[in-house]
Amino acid sequence: MKLAKIIAVSSSGSAIEWYDFFIYGTAAALIFNKLFFPTADPLAGTLLAFSTFAVGFAARPLGGMVFGHLGDKVGRKAALVTALFLMGGSTTLIGLLPTYASIGVLAPIALVVLRLAQGVAVGGQWGGAVLIATENAPPHRRGLYGSFAQLGVPVGLVLSTLVFLGTSAWLTEAQFAAWGWRLPFLFSIALIMVALYAQFRLEETVAMREVKATGTASSPVLEVLRRHPGNIALAAGAVVVVGAGFYLFATYLLSYGTTVLGMPRSTMLNAVMWGAVAQVPALLAFAHLSDRIGRRPVYLFGAVTTGLWVFPAFLLVNTRSPGLVVLAVVVALVLFAAMYGPQAAFFSELFTARLRYSGASLGYQVGVMLGGAFTPIIATWLYSQYRTFVPVAVFLLVTALVSCACVVRLTAAGRAELVPQPA
Repeated sequence: MKLAKIIAVSSSGSAIEWYDFFIYGTAAALIFNKLFFPTADPLAGTLLAFSTFAVGFAARPLGGMVFGHLGDKVGRKAALVTALFLMGGSTTLIGLLPTYASIGVLAPIALVVLRLAQGVAVGGQWGGAVLIATENAPPHRRGLYGSFAQLGVPVGLVLSTLVFLGTSAWLTEAQFAAWGWRLPFLFSIALIMVALYAQFRLEETVAMREVKATGTASSPVLEVLRRHPGNIALAAGAVVVVGAGFYLFATYLLSYGTTVLGMPRSTMLNAVMWGAVAQVPALLAFAHLSDRIGRRPVYLFGAVTTGLWVFPAFLLVNTRSPGLVVLAVVVALVLFAAMYGPQAAFFSELFTARLRYSGASLGYQVGVMLGGAFTPIIATWLYSQYRTFVPVAVFLLVTALVSCACVVRLTAAGRAELVPQPA
């Protein structure tokens, strides 16, 4: 199998999948409080909108278990393709959903159900995209090739931000609220096209074919929980700052900048977009560095600096200067890349092949749920109580310390077993 084809499917599928997931977060920060929770006061409406955002994270460990079982029993390709179809379908349906004004309380209920479907899909997709890349990579390039699956995060974020910037620029506020917000969701039908391509053109990994030849686990999820509970728990802890840091800077700051500081929506969206653009080369660079000096030191650098940068970042954002706001977010997302770049290879090496999809997915998705799901809610509540960013920044620093402690204790159980595919 040509590595170019693997990289193309892994990166493009991840990009559109994360685009789907991120447009919900952007919409939750900017418009969903008015469309689906209009009877609540502004603060309550924002908290309710972010709560539906959190629902997607709560479903991600479920997706990790369901698709982990499928990926370790049937194959990486089958699990990945199914997850892509589920995400594309659920996101498109959100774009067609009637609002509270049309069907009342059924609107937020349907929104929550579709958000749950998004969470299950992204919880399953990550493991498939990562293993398709790392299990076919040369041993000395696992970090680099695994990072192509991780590129879906910044590329998806750029795409989602550009779409919202475009609709905001071309449409009036009334048009955006009436129908413009639907366009980003409807565009996600492109993910179904990627899924079809993967179904007909992608081959199974060598590692998975060997697992099938020797016998798959009867219940991969239960077995990995029994055999590697420590690595799952520590992997989840290592990801806490990844979820908290990313969604603090990429989601909460949108709300903080527009509602607390009164800055234009375009200013905050531009900052996030440029941060995501800078993150693309940073991801590749840090992943490549992890191939040379190891996953752990690169990851620890990212966790420590992310936890420390949050304080000057808020000070820069509080100036309301567009240039300084962009600087704050760009540096934050570049530092985040030091963790996210090597993460695909790092987590793939923690588990043996017959349990790898389940183990890596569970560790990652539980950690992101704990760190990311509640960060916008916690940050919003902390600021409403104390009227200062300091408690919010301290919260992120604590997550960084937790992750550092977990990374130090992680051990690679399946590093040598990853099977390379000739280029």
